[in-house]
Amino acid sequence: MMVRSQAADYGFQLNEFDPFFNFRATEFLVNNGLAEYYAWHDDMSWHPSGRDVSATSQVMLHVTAAATYKIFGANVPLYDFTILFPVVMGSLTAIVVFALGRLVGGTTTGLFAALLYSVSLPVAVRGTIGWFKSEPLGLFYGLLGVYLFLSGIHSTNKKVAVSKIIGGGIILAFGLSSWGGIVFFIIPLGLFFVALPFLRSDSRFLMWAVPLFVASLLLTVLTFERPGLNFLVGIEGTAMIASSSFLVAAYFLHRFIRKEKRLQYTGLFLAGFVVASFVILGVTEKEEGILDLPAFRYLNAMNPFLTTSEPLVDSVSEHATTTLRSSFFFNSVLMIFAGFAIWYLIKKKDEDQRFNIKNDLMVFSLILGLAGVYTASAFIRLELFASISVILLGSIGLCVLVKQFLLPQGIKTPKRITRIIFLGVIAMFLLVPIMLPTDSNWVKAVKGPPTILNGGSNYNVATNDWLDAMGYIKENTPQDSVVAAWWDYGYWISTLGERTSLADNATLITSRIQMIAQMFLSQPDEAHKILQELDADYVLVYVAGQKVSDSGAQQDLYLLNGGGDESKKQWFIRIAEEPLSRYLQQDGTSGTDLFWNETVLGKMFPFSVIAYVNPNTNQQSASYQPGFIPVYVKDIKYPPGGDGPLELVYASPSFEESRSVLIGVFIYKVNEDYAP
Repeated sequence: MMVRSQAADYGFQLNEFDPFFNFRATEFLVNNGLAEYYAWHDDMSWHPSGRDVSATSQVMLHVTAAATYKIFGANVPLYDFTILFPVVMGSLTAIVVFALGRLVGGTTTGLFAALLYSVSLPVAVRGTIGWFKSEPLGLFYGLLGVYLFLSGIHSTNKKVAVSKIIGGGIILAFGLSSWGGIVFFIIPLGLFFVALPFLRSDSRFLMWAVPLFVASLLLTVLTFERPGLNFLVGIEGTAMIASSSFLVAAYFLHRFIRKEKRLQYTGLFLAGFVVASFVILGVTEKEEGILDLPAFRYLNAMNPFLTTSEPLVDSVSEHATTTLRSSFFFNSVLMIFAGFAIWYLIKKKDEDQRFNIKNDLMVFSLILGLAGVYTASAFIRLELFASISVILLGSIGLCVLVKQFLLPQGIKTPKRITRIIFLGVIAMFLLVPIMLPTDSNWVKAVKGPPTILNGGSNYNVATNDWLDAMGYIKENTPQDSVVAAWWDYGYWISTLGERTSLADNATLITSRIQMIAQMFLSQPDEAHKILQELDADYVLVYVAGQKVSDSGAQQDLYLLNGGGDESKKQWFIRIAEEPLSRYLQQDGTSGTDLFWNETVLGKMFPFSVIAYVNPNTNQQSASYQPGFIPVYVKDIKYPPGGDGPLELVYASPSFEESRSVLIGVFIYKVNEDYAP
């Protein structure tokens, strides 16, 4: 918890964007009850259509947070409670990981798994203090559901088995309603169902246990609007039903086949079943279109080659394509132990009596590992699942190594000093990603200011620029105002500013986001018309940069590429389906003269290029040259009280005070009387 709470050093705030909507939804649920929540149509989002909250949200996240707040909240403000919620859930999930590891490989494996989970970077960065998003609770429910199912099918008490199996299905459904990413567990579970007839002979038990789990999962999912019926009729539900149907059919066939022939005939049956399934699905899909495909980002996870084909999906930083470098950084030395575990389980398990793992649990661990690594190849956010896979396999590998050395088979036990050295080497390996490199190790990587305090910029600073800007909107604009901004800031506007936004991080209406992008890239007169069509009263833009001039200089000089809209404009262009070369120079970031002089976004940035500078030679140029970077000076094009299509009504403190780091939030009022 201490590692994941480092962000509190900068300020006790929610982190990122989605947590602000989740807080607002949880607050509504606490104040109005479940019935009102399910009937809630949020008119402050996606103006003018609004948003059906229960059909488009992670309902179990809001319900669980509201319920636990009612029980444990005492006099703590709900906002503070939701800030602490992720780190508490992360601690509880570590207990579940211990239980899962112990089930698979014994207590030592469980202890290693819990330890590795507690320091894993992909897990930690999505479970820090203030990260009131889907992942922490979704992982808790998802892993708990998987654990209960696996524990249930290994229980000798039928009543206990039934309870665990049903509970596992229900809780896994809770996980799906908390975070759509939990659909990942459908992959290893479905493959595991298919593998069971090859691994276990207790057909009478599994023929009802697995369908019972699937039925409890699907029936519980249907009680939620999301994922709801789409899950049942989509690829995910079809996979669950098909794999469990194969299991039942295969075990039924076992009754008519001699024991020594079962594997051979089950393999032939599987091949026929797969071919028949694809034929049936292909014909019915072509004729009826009955299969409900998931959202693009889920298809992206199944097919990593789609990673650059959808600009809106690719514009999200956490959807960046996974690289080998990032994979090694996220998993580090754990990959060594996981690789050793895979080799050991495949080659040596049957020869070693010191490490007892059931064949079906061994196969599940291997399936989970392969599925996690494959899925994570799509984009960085899914490294979370690769991490879960590596943690389980890595803990098995560590357990095997420790037992191989400390409990040798058929030879003399090593001396005490030798054992101490061996344990020291293992500890040193485990400490490498936590301590090295000193400036970007796993501990340092999760320490940073909440996004609301640094605007999601590249600078490790904490300011009140965004909080003050939202305070201005809340206190100085009419209550029925509509604020246009890039979708990243929609949740902040509706939650902190308490005003209606046009788009937000739910990305529900792609055409609306495209329209906003087109507005920003349009000439001022055309942009004014689009803003009127959108019914917008105010427009917000965000610029992040750094002052590079001395305090005694005649005018402040700035470098702008710090992570604000000035750094996102290439995505505005792609999403608006405009040619990049029209608005950007060869370096892909610097704006062309057309961008600065003819687009409303260029004019809303209160800066102009004064010169281009080569940072290596200090050579200056009045026009862009390859290898040169633009230097800016302040230049407000739509001043307060002006007669243009927009007028600046608010600039955040770091702009007015000329601080060294600029976290510039600029709010413009749409001039209703403007006549082109």
